[in-house]
Amino acid sequence: MAGRLQGKVAVVTGGCSGIGLATVRRFVEEGAKVLIGDIDDERGHALVGQLGGEELLSYRHVNVTSKEEVDALFKAAKDTYGSVDIAFNNAGISPPDDDSILDTELEAWRKVQEVNLTSVYLCCKAALPYMLEQRSGSIINTASFVAVMGAATSQISYSASKGGVLSMSRELGVQFARDGVRVNALCPGPVNTPLLQELFAKDPERAARRLVHVPMGRFAEPEEMANAVLFLASDESSFITANTFLVDGGISGAYVTPL
Repeated sequence: MAGRLQGKVAVVTGGCSGIGLATVRRFVEEGAKVLIGDIDDERGHALVGQLGGEELLSYRHVNVTSKEEVDALFKAAKDTYGSVDIAFNNAGISPPDDDSILDTELEAWRKVQEVNLTSVYLCCKAALPYMLEQRSGSIINTASFVAVMGAATSQISYSASKGGVLSMSRELGVQFARDGVRVNALCPGPVNTPLLQELFAKDPERAARRLVHVPMGRFAEPEEMANAVLFLASDESSFITANTFLVDGGISGAYVTPL
């Protein structure tokens, strides 16, 4: 069924690669107008041409840790396309210097918190006034399966930031439920994205330790996450809010994974 987002306007941060890019493609296919927010300007502008031109989507450079730039991003969506119906707050990092708490320095901790957690706060804060005014909207924040269980490969600040995203999403989902705004947390398992590929290419043993815990025996593809985001963005999920939406190949349900 096509056209599930017909007439909707979506903002997607981190939309130039991985889950964000797969979601941008899916949203456009389903009829949404999309504003991509990212820092990869060359890729962002190229995507506009590749996916249908400025009538369907546009790109804006945004540092998601800057309130001014985030506010301007959502204002641009409203000014360009007339509304803000969907916010997929997806930008995030997982740098190699974020490791065990014993090895992760304060600077690395703070950087991950700013990009992964503070940015979601800023994006929600920017999107909500538009959605409250129109009394409708869907916010999807990218958390992670590590927000609900310990990771086999420690990334202390990443895990803590995603726990914060999950908690914040629940609170906002409850707070604004009667105002017509839904807020949910997407919690992916390990996904075959450039971020994960870069991380695990440098440490195959680390990749193997994570993969062994996935009952399905493989990493997810970005398109599988995009389908989940599409569901949460669409009216098909109209009675779902404040939800921990796990798309993890069974990791969170497994005690022992058969080989």
